[in-house]
Amino acid sequence: MLHYLAVHALEHPGVSIKEYQIATEVFGRPSDFDPHLDATVRVQAGRLRSKLAEYYSSIGHEDPILVELPKGSYTLSFHPRSLENAVRIAPVSTAAALQNEFRKQQTIRKLILVNILLSVLLIGSMTAIIGLVAARKFRQAGQFPVPVVEASPPPFQVFWQPFLSGPEEPWVVFSNAAFVGRPETGMRYFNRATDSPEHILDHYTGVGEVLAVSNLDHVFGVLRRRIRIKRGSLFTLDEAKNNDLIFVGSPAENLTLTEIPSTHEFVFQRLSSGSRKGDLAIFNVHPKAGEASAFLPNPQSPPLAEDYAIVALIHGLNPARSTLILAGTSTIGTQAAVEFVCQANSLQELLHQLNVSNPSDMKTFEAVIHVKIARGVPVGTELVALRNSAL
Repeated sequence: MLHYLAVHALEHPGVSIKEYQIATEVFGRPSDFDPHLDATVRVQAGRLRSKLAEYYSSIGHEDPILVELPKGSYTLSFHPRSLENAVRIAPVSTAAALQNEFRKQQTIRKLILVNILLSVLLIGSMTAIIGLVAARKFRQAGQFPVPVVEASPPPFQVFWQPFLSGPEEPWVVFSNAAFVGRPETGMRYFNRATDSPEHILDHYTGVGEVLAVSNLDHVFGVLRRRIRIKRGSLFTLDEAKNNDLIFVGSPAENLTLTEIPSTHEFVFQRLSSGSRKGDLAIFNVHPKAGEASAFLPNPQSPPLAEDYAIVALIHGLNPARSTLILAGTSTIGTQAAVEFVCQANSLQELLHQLNVSNPSDMKTFEAVIHVKIARGVPVGTELVALRNSAL
């Protein structure tokens, strides 16, 4: 568990990790794992905190970097010790000397690691983690080049190909709905019929969009491609004409989507009647046998337990460019849609359903996914409807 959390924290800085992920990927729990019924992860996290405290009070009392697992979180944090206890590295004049010094430190660490592993497995894990953190800090400081090459999974190369070959980096356009009011007294959606445009606050967005942009940034980093990020209220049609676009958020909040080509088979609309009048839903324009005519999340009363989201690749204003729409009826659904295309296993399932195995085979499509939510985070997704342009 410690090694898993450390690798996640280093490879995905700022991205929180879910209890569901740890349960299924570390402890082998099934996909229907329910944190309310199974406290394994919380119990093991408590044990890990105790072991970390025990380690730093004994053999790790001189370690230059402290590894902590804050209560209420599964994200490791790394802190240097105070200067009087930190390991000091003397300045050197050449990169070669610095490389030699680092190699010597690595050799010492390995010797220590061998001895420690013979006694306590935890200590070995801590030594390895400290080495990873130290190497990353040296690299970020520019003291010597330590290339870290993360191979991109094959599904990434296939699915994301339309966004890797354009003349310019793709735009990621995230939603930021128009609100009125004040944060300290309460805000609500802007109502064109009753509110003045002068009172609009357009610099807020949901937590799902924030985490979504972080996930996309990581994926494109793995693919060695930069992205440009802009909030929807500032995005212009001129920018949409000749660029590949990734829209994060539904037309209800990403208003630019209402002005450019969008989905045709699955569309966002608000219910016009019934007990849930006004609620946002995904309408199935041409439902197949066994499919619902509309996909609605559970009623918007806490806790939100499920949502639906659209994942769609369509042609842009310029047919030579691509547009990807990743949007749920809620901010959590939007987060799940982005995670769906940023994880190799779910992408592999989608590509299989699309019958695509090579980048040249990638065609436009529209899909709907069902999102299971626990404690405000998406913990599982299922592909429930798909329209392939080749069909």
